[in-house]
Amino acid sequence: MLILCSNGLTSEQLFTAAKKRMMGKKSAALVVTADHEYKEKNYHVPHCVKEISSLGLSVDLFDLDTDPPKALLGYDVVEFIGGNPFFLLDSIRKHNAVPILEAIAREKVLIGWSAAVFVFGPSLDLVNEYSPEMNICGLKNLQGLSLTDINVLPHYSRFLNRFERFEERCREFEQLHRVKVLRLNDGEGVLIDGEQITVSRMP
Repeated sequence: MLILCSNGLTSEQLFTAAKKRMMGKKSAALVVTADHEYKEKNYHVPHCVKEISSLGLSVDLFDLDTDPPKALLGYDVVEFIGGNPFFLLDSIRKHNAVPILEAIAREKVLIGWSAAVFVFGPSLDLVNEYSPEMNICGLKNLQGLSLTDINVLPHYSRFLNRFERFEERCREFEQLHRVKVLRLNDGEGVLIDGEQITVSRMP
């Protein structure tokens, strides 16, 4: 199962929806790789650990840059925090973690938010439209892992006034690439379980 969200399981609706899918799960890894600067000291980590622990899971911090990717297969739930999507994609490729994440999304529960929603989706083209300066790795191939064909845009309402012509550029992207972008506000997410797709919205 794949859960893509804007900023984690931060609303009652999304938390409850995710909890139903985690019955009987025991262990979780919180992957901090996307924050190439702060890693496990990222300020989101404490509340993420608390969030996962409240689901009855034990939690380990994990970094693809220092820990063997295959070890992720030993967890029931794997959650990726936000950060730099270009850095995260580059790290996943360098450490040959793509098939491992594919297996986790297929057989267990894989959660990604913010940067990870782009990486787990079809491509980084949309985030590159808004923030090309984040490509500190000089990636030429912006193809994502394609764990889903859904294009997700996180933090939608929060970024409306932060970027010039934010919504207009999103619509232009949809027209140019002939795709539909799922706009998610903080607290919202999409749960993908095989052919079953559920979007959790804020009331």
